[in-house]
Amino acid sequence: MSQAQGQSKSAAAQAAKLRGILESAVTAIITIGDRGLIEDINPSTERLFGYPASELIGQNVKMLMPEPYRGEHDGYLSSYIATGVKKIIGIGREVSGRRKDGTTFPLHLSVSEFEADGRRYFTGMINDISDRMHVEEALLESERRLAQSQKMEAVGQLTGGIAHDFNNLLLVITGNLELLEPQLASDDSRSLLKEARDAAALGSRLTDQLLSFARRRHMDAQVIQLNDLVVSIADMLRRTLGEHITLSTSLTRDVWSTRADPNQFQSAIVNMAVNARDAMPLGGKLVMETRNIVFDDDHADYLSELQPGEYVQLSISDTGGGMEAAIRDRVFEPFFTTKEKGRGTGLGLAMVYGFVKQSGGHVTIYSEPGHGTTINLYFPRSDAPSAATVASNEQDTRQPVRETILVVEDDSRVRQLTIRRLKLIGYEVLEASDGPAALQILERGDPIDLVFTDLIMPGGLSGREVAIRAREIKPGIKVLLTSGYAEELVRGDDLQRENLKVLRKPYQQADLVAALRDVLGNGST
Repeated sequence: MSQAQGQSKSAAAQAAKLRGILESAVTAIITIGDRGLIEDINPSTERLFGYPASELIGQNVKMLMPEPYRGEHDGYLSSYIATGVKKIIGIGREVSGRRKDGTTFPLHLSVSEFEADGRRYFTGMINDISDRMHVEEALLESERRLAQSQKMEAVGQLTGGIAHDFNNLLLVITGNLELLEPQLASDDSRSLLKEARDAAALGSRLTDQLLSFARRRHMDAQVIQLNDLVVSIADMLRRTLGEHITLSTSLTRDVWSTRADPNQFQSAIVNMAVNARDAMPLGGKLVMETRNIVFDDDHADYLSELQPGEYVQLSISDTGGGMEAAIRDRVFEPFFTTKEKGRGTGLGLAMVYGFVKQSGGHVTIYSEPGHGTTINLYFPRSDAPSAATVASNEQDTRQPVRETILVVEDDSRVRQLTIRRLKLIGYEVLEASDGPAALQILERGDPIDLVFTDLIMPGGLSGREVAIRAREIKPGIKVLLTSGYAEELVRGDDLQRENLKVLRKPYQQADLVAALRDVLGNGST
């Protein structure tokens, strides 16, 4: 064998070895030329981006990038070749990739450079870091919730101790005032004593609210019917709220029973209604809503303080100005108030929080600036089933289907939960984080049967506007809206006229299945 033949055989062996390594690598590997055109890929690239090699070879690598990377790529590459200034090459950084179906995902990209046959090439090593990012986001959210819970617990303990000691002081004050009263002869003296006793009584009411927040108030828990409680207090609330506030109720028939103190429950309703009234100084609408709801294991993503099981939900929604996240996260803290001085103690919602917690339930707030506020109270069903029963019920909703659904949701945790649920049922799923991204996917022409969109989103387009544009782009496409606000507030004349259904958050798997069947018109699915 000649030396040339030996070298040729050795080169072929090296090439075969290199090809074997590339094909077995878990990391996606892409080689491009100095004009950005793809020269070679490995199988992991096909799996990661959803393109076969035949659709990638010879194409500009920027097709695998979302904006702004897509628009910047050619300029960066030509700038590097001209100046040698590195931004990614030999450094690596976290960017985003774009799959064939239009979805984007976070990735880590590291690029190396080499020359062969007088030409310059670049090799990119790509690792999907979606799982790591989701874990990190979940960990940060879990830490935030834990810190908030610990803060509320610490404040509750401090508040309870102060209230207890202050009650002892008030007892001494009121007791001595009672002993002093018979010794006073003049009307002026008796008037001064009465003012002192009234002030002490006010102090006693304040400490009572503090004890409610601290969960140290005596609870006269009874099995109660939530609808009866709401009906009994509605007339009184109408007089309290004034003529500029329209109060309406939406009560689920056969709502389950729960166990709580009825007097404290009514006080909680009054406190929430008064807060809602103050958020609507120019008038508005207040809706009290009851419903039955089942929480499965997936709800732990954003309602981690509730165990899986059956709950009764009371929601109070208003059409006020809404709240920024920084304010929303503090509304249950004692003495925190956004009202002007003299118009509120900051204890109303703190008392609601303590009462619900002491009853074994949970409170959430759904609010966005300019879109009002909904406060949700969850109480365990008085004969709530075990988590195993809930899981068994969830299994019944898993039916094989084939439609494709585009999920449009700005909250990444809710979006991922929705995607898992839809895939569990059997749907194909595309995702978008806002309205403009959803329209880009629709305009691409992918086969989409239904758009499932949040009603209120950032990005300049609401869910209703996405629905209208979706029907223009693809006539006949089905649309399902979802919102955390009461259905009576979000389902206005426009939505009814446009035949748009709203699925209320939070919803259980069976509610999702029923809504999808209703909108898609495939009851036999």
